[in-house]
Amino acid sequence: MSDDDTTETSDATGSADGSDGDEDPVFEAAKYADGTVTYPPHPVGPNGAERVGTVDLRDREARVVTWTTSTATPPGVREPNTLAIVEFDLGDDDNDNDGGRSGPPVRALGQVAADPDGGTFDVAIGDRVEPVYAGELREPGAGIREPESQSWDGFRFRPVE
Repeated sequence: MSDDDTTETSDATGSADGSDGDEDPVFEAAKYADGTVTYPPHPVGPNGAERVGTVDLRDREARVVTWTTSTATPPGVREPNTLAIVEFDLGDDDNDNDGGRSGPPVRALGQVAADPDGGTFDVAIGDRVEPVYAGELREPGAGIREPESQSWDGFRFRPVE
């Protein structure tokens, strides 16, 4: 483990279900000994480096790289469902005490959050977004898997004004 303020989690995904009772849900990228950071986290980095910690993405902004809207969604997923690939720039960030790492940004794929009227926010390439926690990304009972067999929560992306 490095001496920065990133933390090592007990499993490769950051948390079994994104929350644990009183704990806040996590949205973490993995940090590796060679300085790379990836999302989703894995035990070993893309270049074979050992995982040394995590970077919390919950309080960070990202930019939309690209997006699409699916009108034929799997059972239990809202329709239409707008998805975005977003990029978190972790360089020159004093919060991680990582020596001003200016490596490649970290990308994540996720749903775009619902607006106050229940529709999906409109996004465009280059828009700033922030992750927001969602207790259910899809309806647990719709589909072929047993609801208890997996977690249904996660993070969506909401435009930043």
